[in-house]
Amino acid sequence: MSIAYNDLISDLLRRTAFGGNADLKVSGRPPTMASSEFLTNKEQGDWAERIVFNAINENSREFRAVQYGRSDSLSSGDEGFEDFYAAYQEELNTIGKRPDLLIFRRADFDSESAGPGEIPVEKAIAAIEVRSSSFLANRYSTYMETRTKKALNDCISIRDSILKAPFKDLLQQKSPEILGLLETANNNTFRELDFRCSSWTSSTELKELSGLLKRLKEQIKILHRRDYLSITPKVEDLALVNRWIRNFNVRHFYLQVFFDKAYVIPFHQILEIVADPAKEGVVFSIEEDVKNQGKTTIKVNVQVGREILGRIDMPEHRSVMKELERGRLLFYVRFDGGRGYLDCDVFDSQIIKGV
Repeated sequence: MSIAYNDLISDLLRRTAFGGNADLKVSGRPPTMASSEFLTNKEQGDWAERIVFNAINENSREFRAVQYGRSDSLSSGDEGFEDFYAAYQEELNTIGKRPDLLIFRRADFDSESAGPGEIPVEKAIAAIEVRSSSFLANRYSTYMETRTKKALNDCISIRDSILKAPFKDLLQQKSPEILGLLETANNNTFRELDFRCSSWTSSTELKELSGLLKRLKEQIKILHRRDYLSITPKVEDLALVNRWIRNFNVRHFYLQVFFDKAYVIPFHQILEIVADPAKEGVVFSIEEDVKNQGKTTIKVNVQVGREILGRIDMPEHRSVMKELERGRLLFYVRFDGGRGYLDCDVFDSQIIKGV
């Protein structure tokens, strides 16, 4: 690992639109009440971390994963939560956001029971931030491929109808610019078509033409929708991850776990992608994520990363009830079991060697 890794990350962060937040300090009041959705998401995140942790430790003889991120089970409404929240804010502002897992050579550190303060972080060769997603990646890919293919076929069919009599002549009279766009459009350029739909009503044929153009516009909108699953770093975490790297100089990775497979990407590659405006809308987007309490989230196409768990066995899931101090009941989902199957070649080339 280059000794200048932490400088590389800081420089890349400055090149992004979020570089001005590189020294961000977090503050704010603790949330006053947990929700069932929050607890379910937390349980899912903990399950995803266990899947990665076990997959590495069961398949690598030379290296091991060590749990390093916060594993506290306190949530808003529990006794002691406010003190816990304040301590966590102080930690974020001091050392940054701890990654979920650290990777060590077994010869350097082989303890399974050490607390975070007892872990020799300086000996770690990689750090992993585990993210979870409530999708089956294979099913999603098949669905989106079918949706895109149907929308493209509909675009072709509607375009061909417009370019026949009587609509072609009518469009030549009303909007030769749109006609020119349609005559040159092909499978690769329908997504790029942009035109304004007018409502022509002076004849039956013009009404039909307006309807066809509107339908074409609707299918083009489908082609514009994001059609990829994503690796999801939160914007507010960029500075906090950078702060941790500045302190410990350990190579950082994001690993996104779905319910059937998982992908990994180096943190520096995320920053390189986000720093390139030409890639926005192509391989990444920036959105307010409902699952993350509406927080602004970077969504990078998982295909940019590498598939590191080629298969995950579905966990068992059951309902759990939590009673809050004032008698409110929350019901959420707990995940147990499941297994991830590590691609040792990807683990070695991406995380160990950093190729």
